[in-house]
Amino acid sequence: MKKKLRILFVTTDLDPFCKAGGLGDVSRDLPKALSKMGYDVRIIMPRHGVIDEEKYNIQIIQDNLTVDLMGEETSFRIKKSYLDTKIPVYFIDKHRYFGSRSHLYGYEDENKRSLFFCKAVLETIKSLEVLEGWKPDIVHCNDWHTGLIPYFIKTEYSSDEQIKDLKTLFTIHNLAFQMGHDWWTVPKKNVDDGQSPLVNLTKKKINNINFSRRAILFADMVNTVSECYAEEIMQEKFGQGLHLELSEKHLQKRFFGIVNGIDYEAYNPRTDPGLATKYNANNFDDKYKNKTLLQKEYGLKVDKDIPLLGMVTRITEQKGFDLLMEVIEPLLRLKLQIIIIGDGDKRYKNFFAKVESKHPRKMVASMQFKRKNVTRIYAASDMFLMPSRFEPCGLGQLISLRYGSVPIVRKTGGLSDTINNYNPKTGKGNGFTFSTYDSFAFFSAIVRAVETFRYSDIWRKIAINGMEESFSWDVPAQKYLALYRKALKSKD
Repeated sequence: MKKKLRILFVTTDLDPFCKAGGLGDVSRDLPKALSKMGYDVRIIMPRHGVIDEEKYNIQIIQDNLTVDLMGEETSFRIKKSYLDTKIPVYFIDKHRYFGSRSHLYGYEDENKRSLFFCKAVLETIKSLEVLEGWKPDIVHCNDWHTGLIPYFIKTEYSSDEQIKDLKTLFTIHNLAFQMGHDWWTVPKKNVDDGQSPLVNLTKKKINNINFSRRAILFADMVNTVSECYAEEIMQEKFGQGLHLELSEKHLQKRFFGIVNGIDYEAYNPRTDPGLATKYNANNFDDKYKNKTLLQKEYGLKVDKDIPLLGMVTRITEQKGFDLLMEVIEPLLRLKLQIIIIGDGDKRYKNFFAKVESKHPRKMVASMQFKRKNVTRIYAASDMFLMPSRFEPCGLGQLISLRYGSVPIVRKTGGLSDTINNYNPKTGKGNGFTFSTYDSFAFFSAIVRAVETFRYSDIWRKIAINGMEESFSWDVPAQKYLALYRKALKSKD
């Protein structure tokens, strides 16, 4: 019988405590899936200033711990709560670096904060062994903020009896983010080689540390969040300056792609409390009641036969907004409506706000992300747009399938792994895809979808096929367990 692993999941973003993006969903859902399978999984994260301690009953369990931060003894506390009353969540509490901040990310001292967090995680592991008699078998590090943990285990803590034998998995959620600022702005002469000792760090030097490069070089296992993205980032075009490290032969035995899942209980149109009308594949036409209600609320023409295209996303270049800008006017000459919910780059927000003012009966650009709006958009929309320039995995297309909103996506990363182009000859496919990052290709995919929408029986079949597919966490969780055991070289 295989040993029930003790898993420490390290993240900086965890829903419902705080959430800045998809990492918050994954950090909630993967540990829940592992816990349901009977594994002892615990989570550790910063105690961000936005977290409501009273609401989540967060309590101090250890005070006056310290780490050596560039020769300076820095103290911190450990606090504790639970995810879904079952999974212990430990918080690194340091007011200067986390508690005093009104946002999760985006500060000038981001590298220093994250370096402190990585060291504090290791000291917390040591403390938990004394306090609770618990020590992880595997430390699962998520994204660049946690990237120095594998490095420190193999270097600075290599003689520490409590730490030196810990195994690590590093998950790349988006390789574009490698440090606290854009990696490509670091002058070539100052680029971190990923191996030089971190000693006598001045402010300038600490800002050049490439957390992701060091994690890739020192972690026992490395993965990213889709099989296609794993292949893409070994190429210079998508590799964000780390393609050489990722394509090295010695790494190939420890580098994998695993497609994310979604929580099918949290995202369920049959039970979703945020929907005016619940529905499922058996009463699919009730979905249109959500559509007409949303049309009325936002001042769009109320007509269930007009295709409604939705987007719920970060408003960034990565998500394909340049393509949408190029085709928005010709699109709005078609019989369709578009609604965008999100926040991000002001350039795009200002542009689409102007388009909305010009076409108020056909276009909605609500450029403030409000979580209560999210599933309402999936439920109301007929089609879901994801023309991403690159997409490590993407959760939007998986959620849209669940809600019967047919995805229109560019074939890249996780979008390529999860969405198959509808073929009218065979009747197979769960969405509409295009390959070239080109506005005409994007426009053509939308036109194909809009034309297909005219045939209600065919459209209903495409949407229901997507609703009946399974992209839950059951299979991905099993694949992560296999990686954990591979890291441990387990033979039992």
